[in-house]
Amino acid sequence: MADETEIQAVAPEAEAAQGERRGRGGRGRGGNDRGGGRGRDGRGRRDDRKGAEEQGEELIEKLVHINRVSKTVKGGKRFGFAALVVVGDGKGRAGFGHGKAREVPEAISKATAAAKKAMVRVPLREGRTLHHDGKGHFGAGRVTVRTAPPGTGIIAGGPMRAIFESLGVADVVTKSVGTSNPYNMIRATFEALKDQTSPKSVSQRRGKKIADLLGRSGVSAPVAEAEAAAITE
Repeated sequence: MADETEIQAVAPEAEAAQGERRGRGGRGRGGNDRGGGRGRDGRGRRDDRKGAEEQGEELIEKLVHINRVSKTVKGGKRFGFAALVVVGDGKGRAGFGHGKAREVPEAISKATAAAKKAMVRVPLREGRTLHHDGKGHFGAGRVTVRTAPPGTGIIAGGPMRAIFESLGVADVVTKSVGTSNPYNMIRATFEALKDQTSPKSVSQRRGKKIADLLGRSGVSAPVAEAEAAAITE
C-alpha cells in the first residue's frame, strides 16, 4: 500500500513537470512562429514598397511582334519564342526591348524588362508633337518623322505607331522606306528620335535666349517671345 501511495503521489508531479516542459516547448515554438511572422511581415512590407514604387509610374506596354522558331532535336521539335515590346510613360519617355524564352509569357516579360532599362527621353512640342523633322536609318530600314499641326493624329503604321502611342505623341507624320522588319524599323525610328532637340536645350548650349533663336526664323519679336514663354521643354 505504501508503494502504491508513493506512485500515486509522484504521478501528478511528473505530469505537472511534463506539462511545464510542453509549455516551455510551446512557448519556444510560439516564439519562433512569432519571429517567423515578423520576418514574413517585414518581407511583405518590403515587397509592398517595391510594388508601390513600380506602380507609381504607370507605363504603356505595346507588344509589337512575336516570332516562333523551332529546333529539330532527337524525338521531335523544340519551339522557342522571341518577343519585341515597346514601353513608354506617355510623357516623352519610351524604350524597346526583346526577349527569348521557351514560353510566350516569359519572353514578353523579358522583353518588357529590357525595354524599361533602355528608355530614352524625347522632347515634345506642347506635349503632343515633335519639335522638328528628322530621319533615321538602321540596316536597310529608313524612316522619316515630321512634326504636324493639332488634329493630324498619328499617321504611322505597324511598329512605328506603337512607339508614338507609348511616347505620348498625338500628332505626327511618318514614312518608312526599305525593309519591313519590325526590329530594324523600331531601331531606325529611335535613331530619328534621338536626334530630336528642343529650343530650350539649344539656347542653353549656345548661351542665347529662346526668343532670339525663334526670331531668326522670320517670326516677329512679340510672337517669338510668346512662343518662347510657352516652351517648357
